[in-house]
Amino acid sequence: MDNLIQTLAIYAIPVLLAITLHEAAHGYVARHFGDPTAYLAGRISLNPLRHVDPVGTILVPGAILVASKLIGGSAMLFGWAKPVPVDFARLRHPKQDMLWVAAAGPGTNLLMAVGWAALLKATIAMEPGLLSAFLAGNARAGIEINAVLMLLNLLPIPPLDGGRIAVSLLPHRLAWQFSKLEPYGLAILLVLLFTDILGRILGPLLGVFFRLLDSIFTF
Repeated sequence: MDNLIQTLAIYAIPVLLAITLHEAAHGYVARHFGDPTAYLAGRISLNPLRHVDPVGTILVPGAILVASKLIGGSAMLFGWAKPVPVDFARLRHPKQDMLWVAAAGPGTNLLMAVGWAALLKATIAMEPGLLSAFLAGNARAGIEINAVLMLLNLLPIPPLDGGRIAVSLLPHRLAWQFSKLEPYGLAILLVLLFTDILGRILGPLLGVFFRLLDSIFTF
């Protein structure tokens, strides 16, 4: 039980930051390109309470952590926040600007993963102790969570960010047809998850990303 509580404490801050800043970034970039919807709704905020989804931000990641500790082995940790409202029709150039709004979330996760990697590197120079061990645990959790969220959201499945990026890049006719998948996106994602296809897709990509960070920071 103590080990489980320690794990939850280590992951709590990285999970909240990863999910909260991902969503806030969408709203900030949308406002930059002309859509104030998220700003008017008070969603361009670093206050986690404005973004927390009780199921996606707390229950699902917590259940995954608990199950991995009780059953053993490792599990892919992921979750979600309340989606930031974006009215793409209010963007100055809806189809083109959609790409930047969608990419803002994964881009923020990339920056956070790099930031956590820098912290992990810094802990190596710290005097061994409880503080350095806790910070190193936070850093490893932050790298893992942000890498998973970044790569998961870049999958070309609407309404994931990768799906929105694909809609922005495809020719108008193909984009319109591809966007029709959005109502079925969650179901597709769940099928991929429970058939372990999602793990087989993300696993190698995560491995490459972790090796790249290791080659840069030489942990």
